[in-house]
Amino acid sequence: MSVQAYVDEQLMGDIEGNHLTAAAIIGHDGTVWAQSPSFPSVKMEEVTDIMKDFDEPGHLAPNGVHVAGTKYMVIQGEPGAVIRGKKGPGGLTIKKTGQALIIGVYDEPVTPSQCNMVVEKIADHLIDQGM
Repeated sequence: MSVQAYVDEQLMGDIEGNHLTAAAIIGHDGTVWAQSPSFPSVKMEEVTDIMKDFDEPGHLAPNGVHVAGTKYMVIQGEPGAVIRGKKGPGGLTIKKTGQALIIGVYDEPVTPSQCNMVVEKIADHLIDQGM
């Protein structure tokens, strides 16, 4: 399966009649591997900050996680593995694999747990594939 297919068919797929707002797979170096048409342009310094939080859990907590200039309040995640953010009725989930960041952005009616499940399932699969 192509990397773009993971975004199109898996991350942006049906979730109980709903869909994520946007999704992307981005290399640790900030290179976009695949993204949905609605995924905003991510800045290199945002990727650098996200990567730093995986190495130093809690790094993002004071100022939030920023993706494409949008600030999300950091909420409960899994230190070193998953970052979760919230903004109003929506939010995001970011999971790190060996080579990439899997990012899912959602708004209601999609719930945080639905976004977490979709992003983490694809990330775990990619980890199993050596990515």
